Amino acid sequence: MTIFIIKGLVRDRSRSLFPFLTVAIGVALVVFLDAYLRGTQDSFFDTTARLVTGHLMVTTRAQAQEGEAGSLETALFGVKGLKAELIGKYPDIIWTERIRFSGLIDVPDSLGATRAQVPITGLAVDLTAGSVEHQLLQLNKALVRGRVPEKSREILLSEDLCQGLAITPGARVRLISMTAEGAMAITDCTLAGTVRFGVTALDRSMVIDQLEGVQEALRLEDRASEIVGFFSDGGYDDRRAVQIAREYKAGLNSREDGFLPVMRPLREASDLGSLIDIVSGVTGLIVLIFIVAMAVVLWNAGLMGSLRRYGEIGIRLALGESKPALYLSLLAEAFFIGLIGSVAGTLIGLVPAYYLQKVGLNIGGMMKNSTVVISEVLRARITPASFFVGFLPGLIATFLGSAISGLGIFRRSTARLAKEFSE
Repeated sequence: MTIFIIKGLVRDRSRSLFPFLTVAIGVALVVFLDAYLRGTQDSFFDTTARLVTGHLMVTTRAQAQEGEAGSLETALFGVKGLKAELIGKYPDIIWTERIRFSGLIDVPDSLGATRAQVPITGLAVDLTAGSVEHQLLQLNKALVRGRVPEKSREILLSEDLCQGLAITPGARVRLISMTAEGAMAITDCTLAGTVRFGVTALDRSMVIDQLEGVQEALRLEDRASEIVGFFSDGGYDDRRAVQIAREYKAGLNSREDGFLPVMRPLREASDLGSLIDIVSGVTGLIVLIFIVAMAVVLWNAGLMGSLRRYGEIGIRLALGESKPALYLSLLAEAFFIGLIGSVAGTLIGLVPAYYLQKVGLNIGGMMKNSTVVISEVLRARITPASFFVGFLPGLIATFLGSAISGLGIFRRSTARLAKEFSE
């Protein structure tokens, strides 16, 4: 019976071609969108984690309440001891301290007078040889000109900022900022190199400085804005991050002290909680939409096919085939069409997904005025689920379409078959 059904579908393309194309196109879209959303989510979270929050962020309670507007006055105390404590509690997490500051970059002329001055957003990290920050910030990949700083008073500036200021590596600049007590701090620095992270919001005004040099210049001895943690496997696990943050909170003193350290997962530190929840449910929503849409299309196709096969169905009933058996044979046809269409659609959808995963699509021209920390290169990510996610809408939609359209078989009256054939 199975061979008979397959031969019938192959020989009579009018019964199978349109449903096959419908399923293949729908499944291809589901597979591609699933891989694209996974890649976009990974890229967004990876960029935010590396450059802003980490997978876990430890700050003072006051800093957490102020959010991004937090000042150096609310920076952590006793960073070395706190970092050692975190490493002891969570050895499978990479911990590193950072200082975030703002200010001005002043470019002097040959006489020492100000030639140009622009506002900057600064990030102070440990840039010593062997530091984990080289890998976390991917400095070798981001470096455009010059080299990574090797000693204090050497900085990195974004390539776009340097082009606007008309300066090159080796140039002398002044970094103007505020200390933790609110006093002005002016530091003479040497431009060691330029970087471009591919994030428009940061590439406009980013400055990367040595952690120890900034601690000395801004009077932040053994202090830092934050300690960020990264899972050693490199990927962000939202459920695990939330659980670790809860455990850490449970072990803290409950007294109201603005300088007590608090831990927040990426979803809270970057206010991305709602986005994470939405993205997690988008794939299921896409599958549901395509199931309904393809089921309606295949229902209509089944109705048209039933009209064209009106005589065939009548003959099979006249020969003694029962209505349930005939109905089941139509569902079997739908299964084979859905299976073959799902396989073809999955292969078609994986092709552009693989291209985006390996090459990517640069949309930097569309993000010139963007203030969102997101990579300019769109990417997809193919997972084992990508090979199976299309089979759910492909098979269910064909079954629904055929099941609804095939109900007309039970309304056929065998008593009128002879009259129909005589006509």
